[in-house]
Amino acid sequence: MSTSMTGPSVDVLEGSMGSAAVLVANRGEIAVRVLRSASEAGLRTVAVWAGDDDAHVRAADEAVRVGDYLDAEALLAAAERTGCGLLHPGYGFLSEDAGFARRCAAAGVGFVGPSPEVLEVFGDKARARGLAASMGVPVLTGSPGGVGPREARELLADGPVMIKAVGGGGGRGMRVVRRVEDLAEAWERCRSEAEAGFGRGELYVERLLEGARHVEVQVVGDATGAVTHLWDRDCSAQRRHQKLIEIAPAPGLPAGVREKLLDSALRMARAARCTSLVTFEFLVRGEEFHFIEANPRLQVEHTVTEEVTGVDLVAAQLWLAGGGTLAGLGLAGGPAEPRGFAVQARVNAEVTGADGGVRPSAGRITRFDVPTGPGVRVDTAVRAGVEVGTRYDPLLAKVIAHVPHGEVGAACARARRALGEFAVEGVRTGIALVRDVLARPDFWARPGVVEEAARAVADAAPPAGDGAGEGVVVAPMSGTVVAVGVSPGDVVRAGRQLLVVEAMKMEHVVRAPGSGVVDAVHARVGETVGEGAVLVTLAGVTEEGAG
Repeated sequence: MSTSMTGPSVDVLEGSMGSAAVLVANRGEIAVRVLRSASEAGLRTVAVWAGDDDAHVRAADEAVRVGDYLDAEALLAAAERTGCGLLHPGYGFLSEDAGFARRCAAAGVGFVGPSPEVLEVFGDKARARGLAASMGVPVLTGSPGGVGPREARELLADGPVMIKAVGGGGGRGMRVVRRVEDLAEAWERCRSEAEAGFGRGELYVERLLEGARHVEVQVVGDATGAVTHLWDRDCSAQRRHQKLIEIAPAPGLPAGVREKLLDSALRMARAARCTSLVTFEFLVRGEEFHFIEANPRLQVEHTVTEEVTGVDLVAAQLWLAGGGTLAGLGLAGGPAEPRGFAVQARVNAEVTGADGGVRPSAGRITRFDVPTGPGVRVDTAVRAGVEVGTRYDPLLAKVIAHVPHGEVGAACARARRALGEFAVEGVRTGIALVRDVLARPDFWARPGVVEEAARAVADAAPPAGDGAGEGVVVAPMSGTVVAVGVSPGDVVRAGRQLLVVEAMKMEHVVRAPGSGVVDAVHARVGETVGEGAVLVTLAGVTEEGAG
C-alpha cells in the first residue's frame, strides 16, 4: 500500500475469540487482500479454494479445498478442522447472508462483518429503501418490495425504469427498461441472474434518474452503537451497471450536498445499529439526491477510502469482529480530512465489440507485469500461468493511484500512467478503455461517458449474435447455456433472442443475425460451450425485418 495503515494486534483478537486464526471464504484479489491484513495483525490465515481456482492460496498459511465457495457446511467444517475462530467472507458470495452469519455464530465462529440483524435490513434492498423513506431520506419512486411484471408495467407508463434484484449487487440482476415491449425479456433476464447469483429471484422497480452521479458513503460502526463515516466515493463511471473507475473523495461535490449525504448515511446507520462496515449508495443530480441501496460488507472500491484516510478497512473489520471499538481505531472523534485524492481502475478480462458491447475473455495468462512507482498500489491474485475461466467475474486486478496533496486530475493522470505500464498477455483486457476514460476531464460528472468511450476504442470483434457464416450463429464467448428460446422450424426475425449464455456471472443474449427459419439447435441448457462453438443454424437468412 502507498499509505501507512493501522489495525488490531493479535493479542487483542486472541482475548476476544477462541482462536487467533481466520478462514477467508473467498477467492481472487479480495482473498489475497484479506489474508495480507490478517497476517499483518498476527493472525494465522487459512484460505479455501474450489476446482483449480487456487491462485490466491499462496498468501495463506494453510489452504483447504472445498467443492464450492457457496457451500456453507464445507466452509464451517474447514474452519473447525483448522481451528479458526474467525471467518471473513470477503465480498459477494456469502458476505450479506444473514443466515450464514447466524450459522457461523452457532458454530462458535466469529463472522467478520455486520450483525445478522443489520444484514437482514440492508441485504434486502426494498427493506433498506423503506427504512430510508421512514427517516425522511429521499428515495426514488418505486415499488415498496418485490413485485411482478404487471406493477413494473404500470410504473413504466410514466417513464423509464430500473429493474433490480431485491437481494442483488455487483450489477447483476439489473436492467434499464424504456419500452413496454422490452419489459418481458428484461424481467426474465433479471430474474434468472438474481436466482443464479443470489439464490432468490425477487425483483423490484424504481424510477430511472437520468444523468445522475453515483456517490456512496463509507460508514463504520461498533457494538456499542457508535458510528462514524470515512467520507465518500464517486462510482459514476460504470458499464452494464458495473463500476469501472472509483474516486475518493467524490470530486466536485457541492459542500451542502456532501453534508446531506454524510448525515443521511449516519442517521440510517444509527437507526439500524450498524456494526462493522456498511456503504450507503446515492444518486446525485445537482442539488438533488436519492438513496438507492446499502451494502453491509466490504466494497470492491474500499481501496480508495483506505488511501485517503489511512485506515485499513480489513484490519478494522477484524478489530470490530473481536469486540473492538471505534475508539480503539482512533475514530471516536470522527475521521480526519481526506488526504488528497485516490483513483481505482478495474482491470477486467474482456473484449469490447465494434458496437461498444462487452464480452468476457478467457484463457491462460502468459504474461502479467504490474505497474509500480510512487503512489501506485495493485491488488491482484493473478500471475503468469493462471487460467482465467468463465465461472467467476472477470476482475483480474485493481490499480489504485493516490496523490496525497494534489488535485483529482493528478490522481487520474497517475492512474492512467500506471495502466499504461500494465502488460497482460493470454487474455484481452479493458485497459485501453479505462485509460481513454481517465484522459477525459470531469468524466465522473458525466454518467454514460464510459459507453461513449467504449464505442470510440472498440475493436473489430463482431457483436454477439453474428455468425461465422451466413445462418451460422456461434457462441460469442466461452460459457454455460442457461436458456434456449427457439426450436427447429421456428421462424425468427433479425434480433430475436435465440439463446442466453452465462459467463463470468453475467448473462449474454445471443440474437439472430437476420431473419430466417431455425434449421437446427446445437446446444442444450446447462451445456458448457467454447467461444466460436456453433449454437444455432438458420436457413434462408435475410437482413430485412429486424425487430
